Order: sequence, then structure tokens, then C-alpha cells
Amino acid sequence: MKTRTAYLTLETKKRIDFVNITSQVEDEVGKSGVKEGIVLINPMHITASVYVNDAESGLLHDFEKWLEKLAPKDVGLYKHNLTGEDNAYSHLWRTVMGRETVVAVTNGRLDFGTWEQVYYAEFDGQRKKRVLVKIIGE
Repeated sequence: MKTRTAYLTLETKKRIDFVNITSQVEDEVGKSGVKEGIVLINPMHITASVYVNDAESGLLHDFEKWLEKLAPKDVGLYKHNLTGEDNAYSHLWRTVMGRETVVAVTNGRLDFGTWEQVYYAEFDGQRKKRVLVKIIGE
């Protein structure tokens, strides 16, 4: 069995951003030499998410608007913000969007359905954050 652990470093220019990291994950799969297996992609922060979906700009806008309806950014709504924080919404958004994703590796490549891409969703950005890429297989 082969394994590879890599860390991507991301720093978004905006506090809330959606970054397509598919090519970086593919690069790490290639470096691993794994032909058949899985890759786990996990943001190492409690205010970010990794998910698989379509790489369409309208959809990225829709995700943010939908999350804003579920948990508004209004600082005064949350007890967490009474501690001096202003990012309670970002913790809730991460819970809704999920912590990590797992993608199959087949013939040395990410095994996606039509239009699928790996996204890093940042909900409290503008500073360096890490994303774990763990590849396991043969």
C-alpha cells in the first residue's frame, strides 16, 4: 500500500471565498503514484469546508446567498460573538457544508462524475490556512 500526505496552503483575498483546488489535488495524486485508492481532502480549520460540486460561478454565488439565509452574518445573533469574535456564522456554515470530502482514485486520476470539481470554501479568511490531502491506495 502507498500513502502520501500533503498540505496545501491557501490565503484568500476575501473573507468569504470559494476556491477550486481540483488541480492541486490532482497534482498530489500524481506525486503519490497511487493508481487505485482514495484521497481525503480536509480543511484544517473550523471555519472552512471542502466539498465536491459544479465549477459554475452562479452556483458559487447561490451557495453564499443560501448559507446567509440559513445563518446570517449578523454579529448580534450569536452567543459565540459575545466572546469578542465576529465569526459565529462561519462555524455554522462549515457545519452545513461539511468538513471534508473523499474522492476515488482510478487509473491514477480523480474519478469524478460529469462537472464535479473539488472546492475549498472559506468562511473566515484573509489569512493562511492549510488543507490536508491524504492519498491511500495501490
